[in-house]
Amino acid sequence: MNEKFLSLDNIEKRFKIQGHEDYIAVTNVNLEIKKNEIISIIGHSGCGKSTLLNMISGLDAQSEGHILLENKEVKGPGPERAVVFQNHSLLPWLSVYQNIEMAVKKVMPSLSSAELRERVEKFVSMVNLDHAKDKLPGEISGGMKQRVGIARALSIKPKVLLMDEPFGALDSLTRANLQEHLMRIQQSVKNTVIIITHDIDEAVLLSDRVIMMTNGPEATIGEILEVNLERPRNRVELQSDPEYIRCREAILSFLYEKFAKDD
Repeated sequence: MNEKFLSLDNIEKRFKIQGHEDYIAVTNVNLEIKKNEIISIIGHSGCGKSTLLNMISGLDAQSEGHILLENKEVKGPGPERAVVFQNHSLLPWLSVYQNIEMAVKKVMPSLSSAELRERVEKFVSMVNLDHAKDKLPGEISGGMKQRVGIARALSIKPKVLLMDEPFGALDSLTRANLQEHLMRIQQSVKNTVIIITHDIDEAVLLSDRVIMMTNGPEATIGEILEVNLERPRNRVELQSDPEYIRCREAILSFLYEKFAKDD
């Protein structure tokens, strides 16, 4: 694993509430993320997972602390950080091909027509959507839409891919299929991936490390779990793997014993 390249130093996020004290969503968050690493951030609702993701993406600014990508401070959105949301956010009047093409044109305006076509077709093929490249989003399934979203995000060659519960709205079989796609693609493109998830099995299957958040308000990193599983990973074989079982039990213990949430 290469050396760190994304740093979160003493991050705090406060929200102003008129007539009341500030709401402190997250505080004292310190994290070093390595190049080409896949990490998951997991925790109960309200623990600041999406807040952290928004600050790393530059969609929101931290109240305190610094976020550094390759020693440069993150100040606003940029093409080196791409985001895939739970909602695919495709433009409904554009085809699969055109949704990806639009992103590449915006970030890489100097490409020739041939280079543009080659790049778009590469990422359409990478998510196995050649047969659907001319279809509109309304004509394809939810899982296929998310594959377009992933292809669009990766097509601009981001250094960091940020995913906010990207498979949360999908059925279990589609979710499993997309997890396999993501693992295969990451092995090919070799970028850093940060995934927000509520799913313990997903966190262990996909990640090199799992970041476990304490409950909010004033949430922070409670524990960091190293997942020592070789890649490529086979979900069926892992079910009886001692390391997989250890990691799963460690997350369960953290979420439901140390930081159980009263509902």
